[in-house]
Amino acid sequence: MSCNCNNLDKNGKNIVDLVRGKGKAEFLLKTPHEIQCSCNKTFLMTTCVDKCPHCGMVYGVTPCSSSNKENILAADINY
Repeated sequence: MSCNCNNLDKNGKNIVDLVRGKGKAEFLLKTPHEIQCSCNKTFLMTTCVDKCPHCGMVYGVTPCSSSNKENILAADINY
């Protein structure tokens, strides 16, 4: 995916918007990541856009940067 993800200013909403716009929100991650949510619960993130089942916080990562957990950013609750 030619995503220009370097131009997103580390903004979760921008990442989620870009991934959704490219039709890759449901793209499975090669390595699922355990996320410590802002609600202090953990969940397993398996797709490029995923939601905490406890509070609804949406997280996103581009497919090209999904191997590094540090690239996963929160967007907003039910975003």
